[in-house]
Amino acid sequence: MNQSTDLNVRCTLHIMMIKQIERSGLMLLENELHRAVRAPVMSRSPKTDLAEVKAYMDEHYNEALSIADLAQRANISPKYFVDLFKKTYGLSAMEYLTDLRINRAKRYLKESGYKLRDIALRVGYSDEYYFSRKFKKEVGVSPSDYAKNARKRIATCSSSVIGQLLALNVMPIAAPIDPKWTAYYYNAHRMEIQSHLQLTDPYTSWRFEANVERLVHIRPDAIIVTDRLSEEDQAGLAEIAPCCFVPKHQTDWRAQLRMIAAFLEREEQAEQWIELYNKRVEKARESVQKEVGCEKVAVIRVYGQRLYLYSNPGIEEVLYGALQLESFPDASTNTPLTLEQLNVLNPDRILIMVCPEAVSRAYWLSLQHSPVWRQLNAVRQYQTHLITGDPWFDYSAVGVMRMLDEALLIFTGYCPNIYLDNVHGDSRAT
Repeated sequence: MNQSTDLNVRCTLHIMMIKQIERSGLMLLENELHRAVRAPVMSRSPKTDLAEVKAYMDEHYNEALSIADLAQRANISPKYFVDLFKKTYGLSAMEYLTDLRINRAKRYLKESGYKLRDIALRVGYSDEYYFSRKFKKEVGVSPSDYAKNARKRIATCSSSVIGQLLALNVMPIAAPIDPKWTAYYYNAHRMEIQSHLQLTDPYTSWRFEANVERLVHIRPDAIIVTDRLSEEDQAGLAEIAPCCFVPKHQTDWRAQLRMIAAFLEREEQAEQWIELYNKRVEKARESVQKEVGCEKVAVIRVYGQRLYLYSNPGIEEVLYGALQLESFPDASTNTPLTLEQLNVLNPDRILIMVCPEAVSRAYWLSLQHSPVWRQLNAVRQYQTHLITGDPWFDYSAVGVMRMLDEALLIFTGYCPNIYLDNVHGDSRAT
């Protein structure tokens, strides 16, 4: 074999080796891809996946979105996506998408002069008649009626009425909100409520007069307020606009809501809200009862340097009515209580409301170092929970719904945050 032939042979062998290596590499790559496809797709956190998908829905709600598309974005199977979304957010992906679209439609109806056909297209519905039927099913009134009513300028001088109006899909143009005493409404709606009135609880003459002056300037179409005003003050408000005076103490929040709804011709929205609340109560009660059972729950208020076995209409409604928790006798209003008497009662769980002023806070700090306090069953079992006046003083349709959410979180450690700023926001979960 000459030198040239030997070189050709070696080149041929070298090429064959390279091709063999390439084939081996391709087989390894194909095997890795095959395993990746067959392996469960769990490399990414489901929560992260869903957060990304939810954000995508927030931005693209006006497009055609399907479960298959959304599941693919989450990198999980459609069935798993449906179950996981419902478990995480408390409603299905399609329900959430509908809420996004309907709430955006509300804003267009209130703030724009677009035709119904244009609004339907802008929120993801190609058929304006289907959109109209869907809107009425979700909101309780047709889009045209909603637009007509939404443009009415409604004012209230009572902070407790705000939660009733929002449940009826009415954003007041004037209401008493304050960052300290009505923090939720202030943070969520201060930009939408055009005129911030002064809180008057109890009503003081100079504050009420200041509010009246502002209402005269605003010229609302109607005023809704509780009946705690004097006859003279009620007559003064009636000169500004038609008024609805809601009984403060004689009726529960449902009766108050229905009364306001009748005045504003929104009875259907009121019944929808009450039905929604009742459904939420059934689910919450089942979850809470599994955790709490027959344990006794006490609400303790710290005011000044004293303790009180405390209750109010909202607490009675949610804790001992809706959730059917075991209470103590004599907790109907504000019963003074010594630490020793509390030790005798020895609740299994304690909800503590500390008044937001210096003396009460100082007493609460010292109380936590007391040996008697530390011996309480609820304290030893880490079953004490701080609550605040917001929402537990807000006896309204929105207030009790928020109380229900907070109670669910306190007693079970889990709440899907079902009640979002679910009226007038761009997102809604109910």
